[in-house]
Amino acid sequence: MKIALIQSNLVWESPKHNIINFEAKINEINACVDLIVLPEMFSTGFTMNASKMAETMKGETVVWMQALAKNKNCAIAGSLIISENKKYYNRFVFTFPSGEIQYYDKRHLFTLAGEEKVYTPGNKKQIVEYLGWKICLQVCYDLRFPVFVRNVENYDLILYVANWPKVRINAWDILLKARAVENLSYAIGVNRIGFDANNHQYNGHSQVVDFLGNPILKPQENEGVFIVELDKNSMLETRKKMDFLSDKDLFEIQG
Repeated sequence: MKIALIQSNLVWESPKHNIINFEAKINEINACVDLIVLPEMFSTGFTMNASKMAETMKGETVVWMQALAKNKNCAIAGSLIISENKKYYNRFVFTFPSGEIQYYDKRHLFTLAGEEKVYTPGNKKQIVEYLGWKICLQVCYDLRFPVFVRNVENYDLILYVANWPKVRINAWDILLKARAVENLSYAIGVNRIGFDANNHQYNGHSQVVDFLGNPILKPQENEGVFIVELDKNSMLETRKKMDFLSDKDLFEIQG
């Protein structure tokens, strides 16, 4: 599967400008790709102003994702603020080329920023099946919690989208490798760059790690589109030789 990671600065609370920016970057992709991944809250930045910035699943940003996925004949994924049943969610939307949507609501809300005071946590793990791949959707702070993402479904790829600041970027680098190694899975992290309205700095480090912790795409700090191709067969061969997943602890997550 060929995947494009888009690392970009975000205009604070301006879906119009961010959508224009991402569409221009997507239109510059010459290669045929199967999946395009945008950062967390790609249309607004990581804002707690959900009452102002939230959209519905029939809102402009989701409709834009659907139209672009159809036009480019590839999947498009990223998180945005969704209002549903009088609640707000940091929702990772995965849009198929057909326009079909599957989504994951961020489970681990970032208490350091007061995210849990504004947003409702998700309670369901989401594995998307696409082009013969099983893809586990995760958002930013989820990266710190390995139990929820434990590979009991034999997924092939963990996909993290984030607004992860520069001050803690070493943890991002370490944990992406750890999640890949412990789950014998590819791991992709797509982060933003630049400064937000709270003067938090982001230096990206979007990257791709294979199932043994080896870099396929080393951490990137510049704005850009980065394309990688993943080989599922090599991963399956490694799992067959090193059947570590069969030795995992059995547990059940409550709530």
